[in-house]
Amino acid sequence: MDRMAIRLMGGFLITVRHNGEYARDIPGIKSRKKISLLTYLIMHSGKPVVTQRLIREMWSAKQMVSPASSLKTTISRLRAYLNEALPGAGECIRSEKSSYWWQPQENVSVDVLEILKQLSMLRKLSTDAEKQACWERLLLLYEGDLYLTGDILNGEQFASLLHREYLEAMYAYIAYLRERECYNEIVRVAKKALQIDELDEYLRIELMRAMVSLNRSSDAAAEYRKVSSLHRKLLDEEPGEDLSAGYKALAETGTALQFNLDAIRNELMERESEKHGPFFCDYAAFKEIYNVQMRNLERLGSTMFLGVIMVDSTEEDGNEFADVRRESAMAGLQEIMRLHLRKGDIVTRFSPSIYAMLLPTVNYATGSMVMERMEQLFYEEYPSRKVAIYHRISPLGAGVDTVPAKTS
Repeated sequence: MDRMAIRLMGGFLITVRHNGEYARDIPGIKSRKKISLLTYLIMHSGKPVVTQRLIREMWSAKQMVSPASSLKTTISRLRAYLNEALPGAGECIRSEKSSYWWQPQENVSVDVLEILKQLSMLRKLSTDAEKQACWERLLLLYEGDLYLTGDILNGEQFASLLHREYLEAMYAYIAYLRERECYNEIVRVAKKALQIDELDEYLRIELMRAMVSLNRSSDAAAEYRKVSSLHRKLLDEEPGEDLSAGYKALAETGTALQFNLDAIRNELMERESEKHGPFFCDYAAFKEIYNVQMRNLERLGSTMFLGVIMVDSTEEDGNEFADVRRESAMAGLQEIMRLHLRKGDIVTRFSPSIYAMLLPTVNYATGSMVMERMEQLFYEEYPSRKVAIYHRISPLGAGVDTVPAKTS
């Protein structure tokens, strides 16, 4: 028997399968009104909807000369479309006494109706095996929220209630799996449900908890970072108290040390991988880094170099135009340093016209070459700027005296 499947969850699609051997997708309905009308009738499946109600809830936004006639024409064309896709499928749309309704047929399935059926069954079933079969069926069918064109009055309310019932069913499924310590299954179910609502805190907490139970603490920490980023990006706020409390509770378990170690390690690695060139910081941080580096130098008996580079006007003017020119030159110089200095170098803006940098992996000769290279690149990039570049370099380390450096 040929069969038709109508998909309304996560998108609109009609597929016809011939003798169970192969399926083909039917070209979509081009009329937004036809899709809305079909969806509305399916939402009220088995219940006659009087013509006036259909007109009121689907045509009220438009002024039409004969809305009843428009409805009749749309119904006729929708039936013709379904019959063309699968002979007899148009009979799913019934009419009688100025009413229309969707009458399900054995060879025509609709995902949203199957979802409603599974949700209804869950409220009646008593055995775990039967409930699990329903939960798995829901997980397969719910590919996205109900597709709406915006023409159905209160359509969003119906979709929202369906969304909530689905999530509550998944909560119950996860609780069932947690009692049986089926942590891999929890990860699978939670991830699939999070595709529907990626900001759901219960699902995210249960996913993290299952990952920790599977000794996947780094994955759990990554999930928290992911949802934190989503909250800041989509909602412009930090995660809610429940999610934060859930994360802290995980950190207080027996895997706390590993959980937080992995979280910190991955955070550092993630941020480091995003950086290119030197590390730019304010002068207060620069001094702290200098102090740490100096302690290491004293312990190892090693040396690093301090470099300074200054921009100055080639014209003797002290007006605002000179200040503007200086800021433009400093911005250009910073970009050159960003592109050509190494990751281990530290740079700060010491004054309005001077950058200072710590160069930990050079000797005097290579350090001087670095500074000269910055100067050369600046003049090549900005040959017409009325500014001059000056630089100095000096070694740092235990017992090291300042060594005069070349001045450009």
